[in-house]
Amino acid sequence: MTALYGCECCGLVSAAPAGDAQVQLRCPRCAHPLHDEKPHSLQKTWAYLAASVLLYIPANALPVMTTSNLFRDTSHTIASGIAELWASDSWGLAIIVFVASIAVPLLKIGTLALLAWSVQYAPGWRRFERARLYRIVEGVGHWSMLDVYVVVLLAGIVQFGRLANVHPEPGLLAFAAVVVLTMLAARSFDPRLIWREPDEPTP
Repeated sequence: MTALYGCECCGLVSAAPAGDAQVQLRCPRCAHPLHDEKPHSLQKTWAYLAASVLLYIPANALPVMTTSNLFRDTSHTIASGIAELWASDSWGLAIIVFVASIAVPLLKIGTLALLAWSVQYAPGWRRFERARLYRIVEGVGHWSMLDVYVVVLLAGIVQFGRLANVHPEPGLLAFAAVVVLTMLAARSFDPRLIWREPDEPTP
């Protein structure tokens, strides 16, 4: 049977030429390397997930921004910001920030860990559901940057000298790193591994 390869860059599907299987195949249209599966997919996924878990702690423990006015400077962590929004009756905004900043990153990390674990230890378990989970994780990934966009926008707009200022803090950098690392983990995971048969070797 002729092996077919789909290019990850331009989407062209091409047949593998007959010959040495060790030769690096490239897309005939854009010259992007072709693989039947992403190289070291699980290793990269686990590495990005481990780094994102480590950075999730400072992302939530350190302040993400400081607001300054004539009278005082106030630093805000993600949790304290949500609590203040809730206390000021901005319930809808508090829920949005909670979902985007705490729930979504945690669910992404947990879901990707489940997918990577199941490929290694339970390859035949609920394949359709796992494939759907992966599509959801990929779809919601960039929305996790909502907090970062808001703080950066505020820091750019609210600059009134000593009257009022907004400054980003180290927690925001850690949070942005968590989001980027989870996106890289999702990108590194190869969903074709979900459909791998149990007796096939894991890359």
